[in-house]
Amino acid sequence: MRSLRRRRNLGAAALLASAAVLAAAGTVTAAPIPDGAGAPGTVIASTAEPDGWHTVSGGERIDYWTRNSDGSAVPASGALVVPPGPAPAGGWPILAWDHGTSGFGPGCGGQADPAKMPFESEAVRGDEMFRYFLAHGFAVLAPDYIGLGDYATGPHPYLEIRSEGTATIDLVRAARLLHPELSRTWAVMGQSQGGQVALATSWVQRTDAPELDFRGTVTIDPESHFDVLLPALGGPDFHVNISDGVTVFTAGALAGLRATHPELDLDSYLSPTGRAVLDDVGGLCLDGMATRVAGLDVGQLLSKPLSDPAFRAALTEYAAVPVTGYDAPILELANLADVTVPSPLHLVLAGQLATGGNDFRLVTGTGEHVHLSPEMWAAIDEWTARVLSTPPVS
Repeated sequence: MRSLRRRRNLGAAALLASAAVLAAAGTVTAAPIPDGAGAPGTVIASTAEPDGWHTVSGGERIDYWTRNSDGSAVPASGALVVPPGPAPAGGWPILAWDHGTSGFGPGCGGQADPAKMPFESEAVRGDEMFRYFLAHGFAVLAPDYIGLGDYATGPHPYLEIRSEGTATIDLVRAARLLHPELSRTWAVMGQSQGGQVALATSWVQRTDAPELDFRGTVTIDPESHFDVLLPALGGPDFHVNISDGVTVFTAGALAGLRATHPELDLDSYLSPTGRAVLDDVGGLCLDGMATRVAGLDVGQLLSKPLSDPAFRAALTEYAAVPVTGYDAPILELANLADVTVPSPLHLVLAGQLATGGNDFRLVTGTGEHVHLSPEMWAAIDEWTARVLSTPPVS
């Protein structure tokens, strides 16, 4: 498939050859960091993809500049598909798809290079959304997120609100630079981690992207309240898993917090085992990380409790999902049998969003994590019609 790609270079940095990065899960191919950081949303390179990429036609990989939470420029990658034929008046509206947890290091994102997505179910759902929104007249894009594409920029800042939002927004900007037929009108949708990313994007865009016309958010079984639960339960004596994979998710988030908040001295909270695990996180996709922490619980990663004010403040800034102040409609789809993100958390979040002065709707189902029932699909249909009820803005 790669031999069919036609690469459009946008600067000398795009000509850099790939470098090999040896990670704990094996050899991961990663591109070196391009020279000369660009403004947020500027394009490093784009690559036209053959028919069948993400199960659709008209696909394109985009490498672009985005921002870490400290504002520094960092390269990232993502996918874009534009509908065939001439654009409607005002241009094609844009739907940003935010994927669920896939890993913590290079090659784990699965959007710019779908062959690297470590979980088939995540790839199937993402491709399903590409087809659905293309059929409804949207251009569809999907970020890998920082650190999950081909660039070895350190561990992915897992669950960090600010950089999740900017990675999505800056891909919208990059796509519009490449394709003037895309409108300013856009919306966002995601599941699991991506459900949290979609809410983060909706929150960040209010002040970060006033030049765009944002229409709303769909969040499917989103991660939430990690910033509340971890300090309350995290300590060397905590040896109970709340749900499957809690050690994986906790280690990923702690690795991102350690990288983005060096002033916290996170290593002082970790046991030798915990420091060794976090050192490995940035080279592992989700399947490799599950193997790495097999037999470990959160308590074994820690040397002291996580309840002190300094840690709580840093984690709140890093991962707390805002519950007030959104300026566009939110649709939450929540499964009551979810144990990956325990369903009570979905209902708590829904209550907070409903009473927080937001334009909010909740639709529940009885399935497992990120299952979409017929009632949920009907709600997506209604939400999509609402987004399109006003013509796109050119």
